[in-house]
Amino acid sequence: MPLSHAVLALLAEGPSHGYELKSRFEAAIGPQWGGLNIGHLYQILDRLVRDGHVTRSHVTQNDRPDKTLYELTGGGAEELSSWVATPHVRASGFRDEMFLKLLAATRLGAGALSDYTSAQRQACLSDLAGLTRLRRENAADPLVALLVDAAIAHTKADLQVIDGAERRLASLAEQARPVPAAGAAEAGGEAPGATAVP
Repeated sequence: MPLSHAVLALLAEGPSHGYELKSRFEAAIGPQWGGLNIGHLYQILDRLVRDGHVTRSHVTQNDRPDKTLYELTGGGAEELSSWVATPHVRASGFRDEMFLKLLAATRLGAGALSDYTSAQRQACLSDLAGLTRLRRENAADPLVALLVDAAIAHTKADLQVIDGAERRLASLAEQARPVPAAGAAEAGGEAPGATAVP
C-alpha cells in the first residue's frame, strides 16, 4: 500500500510520533496531494507495527501527555527498499470520471456533448492557471514542484482529450435518441417506443 511505504520513507529519516509524521508528509508532498487523515495514519502505523516494519515505544513527558514514538525496523527498511525498486504499474485499468461523463453526454446528444466538453475545457484551463500559480509558489521545493508539474501534465492531457472528444464522438452523439423530459409521460407524452392502445 503506497501510503504505508510513504510512512516508512519518513521514518527512514528517524523516529517520529503520529502528528509529526502527518506534518512532515504534508510538507514533503505539498498541497496538491491533499491532507493526510490522522485516524488513517494511526491505522497505517498499527498495521506497520503488526507486520514488524515499525516499532512503537512510549515517551514520558512531564508537562504533557505521554507520546508514542514510531521507529523503522530492519524489516521495514528492507520492505521500503524493495518497494522503491519496483516500478509503478497501473493495475486496474484507466478509470476516470471524465470518460463516464463523455459516455453519458454522447448518449444525450450533440448538444449535451458540446455543453459538457465546453464546461470541462473551462475547468481544465482554470485548473492549469491555479497549478501554474502553485508551481511558482513552490519552485524552491523540488519534490513539491515535481508533483505540481505532474498535475499540470495530467491536466494538459485531459485538455487534449476534451479538445478531440467533440470531433471524435460527434457521429455517436448524432445517433442519440432524445431523452424525454421528466414527467413527460404523465403529462400526456409517450415514452419512446410506446405503442398506442386502440
